[in-house]
Amino acid sequence: MGDISVHLVDRGRVLTDMGYVLDGYTMGSASNRSPDHETAEFVVWNAVVDGPDRTVLWDTGANPEAGDGYWPAPLYEAFEYVDAADHTLEGDLDSVGYDLADIDAVVMSHLHLDHAGGLAEFAGTDVPIYVHEEELKFAYYSAKTTEGSIAYLASDFDRDLNWNVVHGDEHTLFDGFRLVHLPGHTPGVLGAHIETPAGDVLVAGDECYVEGNYTDEVPLGPGLLWSERDWFDSLQKVKELERRTGGDVLFGHDLARFESFGDGWNV
Repeated sequence: MGDISVHLVDRGRVLTDMGYVLDGYTMGSASNRSPDHETAEFVVWNAVVDGPDRTVLWDTGANPEAGDGYWPAPLYEAFEYVDAADHTLEGDLDSVGYDLADIDAVVMSHLHLDHAGGLAEFAGTDVPIYVHEEELKFAYYSAKTTEGSIAYLASDFDRDLNWNVVHGDEHTLFDGFRLVHLPGHTPGVLGAHIETPAGDVLVAGDECYVEGNYTDEVPLGPGLLWSERDWFDSLQKVKELERRTGGDVLFGHDLARFESFGDGWNV
């Protein structure tokens, strides 16, 4: 294994009701028919995985115009991306010492609008965009029909992109960087096992939005869950990886967890 580093890239904050993130978080009961709802702050992040021969971008964040009508109104009402306009992919990469031209490949954990909004930066280039087969199918199905999920926007990914389709459960990008299929949130979520000299990193991504999804095994809220059965199986896969490697588990939107890792690993 060569020298690998993982740089975390802060892409801003989303405000949403905890009930979307943890199933049953706010439920009425006989003694409390109208419980108070809790709004919390969540992080949007990317990562730069710098390997011996390739620099890989993990996800591309959201379109900076998310709050100016680019995101569908019902989605923005539920997930308020309060500082989207302050976070361009180019600017945020620059803040951690990288340029778009440094990126040799992109891995899309999935194609939801808070992850795929920067793909336009790679349109018309030969930069490979890695995505799971099931995710690409479901994204087009959702964006091009009235079925599926409204969290996919064709304008994010229906472009001249150099798709590299990942099949099956695992895919090795290079020595020390392995992609893992984690269906549940969507059919084609990809996580990763990254080995760095500073320790292993396990990217759970949106398989687990927050610590409670992982530690307490509370599923995502119904609006964020494609398949609860697949979600549970994927959760056990990540937990087994943690038991086997002792790696740090990086969740999809947990702000405290994100901040606990500082700038990343081996940086």
